[in-house]
Amino acid sequence: MFKRILTLATVAFACLSGMAGSAIAASSDWAKTDFTSVRLISAVDGTAALDEIPLGLEFKLDEGWKIYWRNPGDAGLPPTPDWSASENVSDVMIDWPAPHRFSIFGLETFGYKDHVVLPLRVKPTTPGQPVTLTGAVNYLACSEICVPLDVNVSLNLPAGQAGVADEAPLINRFDSTVPRPAKSAGITLQKAGFTEADDDQFALRVAALSQTTFDAPDLIVEGPAGSYFDKPQVTLSDDGRQVYFDLKGGGVATDDLDQASLTLTLLDTNNAVEGSLQATEGLADIEPSGGLNITALLPILGLALLGGLILNLMPCVLPVLSMKLLSVVSHGGSHKKDVRRGFLASAAGILTAFLILAGSLAALKQAGVVIGWGIQFQQPVFLAAMIVVVTLFAANLLGFFQIRLPDAVSDIAANAGHGKQGLTGHFVTGIFATVLATPCSAPFLGTAIGFALSQGTTEIFAVFIALGIGLAAPYLLVALFPGVAAAMPRPGAWMNKLRAVLSLALIGTGIWLLTVLDSIAGRDITISVGALSVLILAVFATRRLTPKARVARFAPVAAAILSLATVALPITKDTVRPIKAEPLVTDTAWIPFDESAIPALVASGKTVFVDVTADWCITCQFNKKTVVEVGQVAEWLQRDDVVAMRADWTRPSDEISHYLNKFGRYGIPFNVIYGPDAPQGVPLPELLTTDDVLAAAANANGKTAVAQD
Repeated sequence: MFKRILTLATVAFACLSGMAGSAIAASSDWAKTDFTSVRLISAVDGTAALDEIPLGLEFKLDEGWKIYWRNPGDAGLPPTPDWSASENVSDVMIDWPAPHRFSIFGLETFGYKDHVVLPLRVKPTTPGQPVTLTGAVNYLACSEICVPLDVNVSLNLPAGQAGVADEAPLINRFDSTVPRPAKSAGITLQKAGFTEADDDQFALRVAALSQTTFDAPDLIVEGPAGSYFDKPQVTLSDDGRQVYFDLKGGGVATDDLDQASLTLTLLDTNNAVEGSLQATEGLADIEPSGGLNITALLPILGLALLGGLILNLMPCVLPVLSMKLLSVVSHGGSHKKDVRRGFLASAAGILTAFLILAGSLAALKQAGVVIGWGIQFQQPVFLAAMIVVVTLFAANLLGFFQIRLPDAVSDIAANAGHGKQGLTGHFVTGIFATVLATPCSAPFLGTAIGFALSQGTTEIFAVFIALGIGLAAPYLLVALFPGVAAAMPRPGAWMNKLRAVLSLALIGTGIWLLTVLDSIAGRDITISVGALSVLILAVFATRRLTPKARVARFAPVAAAILSLATVALPITKDTVRPIKAEPLVTDTAWIPFDESAIPALVASGKTVFVDVTADWCITCQFNKKTVVEVGQVAEWLQRDDVVAMRADWTRPSDEISHYLNKFGRYGIPFNVIYGPDAPQGVPLPELLTTDDVLAAAANANGKTAVAQD
């Protein structure tokens, strides 16, 4: 579907020019009746050299009144403007927003109530010259009665620069609800079959399959002239991804319906798509497939295994390498059986954590919540809890305290772990490694998670288990060849120095978590959480330095109280902060993300680079420091024909979540480049390289991204 040229440019051009308040009105006078008002509006205040000018036909209706869609259903008439009196206009095309279904007295009609704008695409006979759009609009307005109406509207657009008009956002809002091609939304219209029914009617069944779950689907069918279709009965498969609609219809003979082309408009919550199918005789072979698609799942499981393995090397997982290294060193001189048990326990911790993640995400998805990889890092309470956990792990590495288990458990742990670290410790290490890995998206990981989160519960669990096996692969490898760890030098006094050095990595992780908390919850909360964390370390340090002092006996209780206070602190205050609109301090002029502005920018010849990022995504920061903000890519982003958009996902954003979902992505980093040769966008890999960015830019705009000397 062709998006009108500058309708969608409102926010982007306003941000680029810094003149958001300078847009002017471009509208006709209202043509009023007793219960309706009609006018023409424009998204631009001049014709420039546009081949298509974005306008809109706006209706305001009194309460209880409605007008009709292009196909009114069992009764009614759609608006039919006559544009013949226009000047310098060769054609006017109407795009119809998704309608409402009105069921009354057994009749099914489709239309609009309260307020609607029908987007218009006006083709000038001579681009660049003034345009006068004049219309005699005939329409039927209905409440308890129906009244045919006829109004005249006219709008003059002068020649000259096509500046953004005040009405552009209004046109864009309704344009965004116009049904788009089904395939572009990940929906496949599979088949339409019919059989004869009683009373000269026929039964029609339409099947559709979606990459994501349906919510409350409805279907409007447009068939041969004279045909009509009742409201469908809707049946969803168990996984919610397949739907079939059963409708009664009539008005034409089944011979006329056979092989006829049906226009299908599928409406769902916040989604409207359109496509066509050829009607064929027979219903038996149209059944909801549902179930598990093994053929599609197996390659994804392979990518998940590889993605989980590579995740061990990603920047966001580097802080836990200290724990892994200490785990290997602590097994020096151990029996192979002990080594194997310890590393299997760590692998079990990783798999358990992934199972918990899979279950949580599946439950949230069933509840209708927008989900994604690493979304827990958007929650201040979770961040505070992670800071406490990191602090406790660092205190443990520094030797400030040891976790004392019940005697029976301690004996088992000591025997299994050679007195160094019991199975419980190894298990917790695996869980902790997984939790810290979640704000990161490794190569192949995004594809696997995108597939999983767009499918049902079975696929989510299968993919997350494969991811867990991939992340646990190094542990499993050591468990398979325990001699590697057993050959390390025996533990001794030198390990205390190593533990102190490695604890710095965890302290660094805690500082990083504080910076993420600062961007989400604000400076006051961050300072308070940081101060409480330092107090926790101080309490344990006091116990270590003065073990016989009376205060040392109360150290565990004090630390527990401080830990609970740290986690509870974000709950006590309003931690919602407005999203920062200011760009980073770089030479690149970043503008806030606005998906609706991208088509207009591309149509005007711009190349658009979208960077979906978050303060908690270490890989995102790595990409910025190594590729996006340095060298040739930074030079390219500063060009006049390039627009750099930044989508900040540090805090929850449904807009960004839905944007990621369109590309089958549920985690970040995510970058995509749009251009005249790639209006749908060229997605980039998770780990960026300069060559990847410049090659995608060249594909998007059909020319070299960076000017050659």
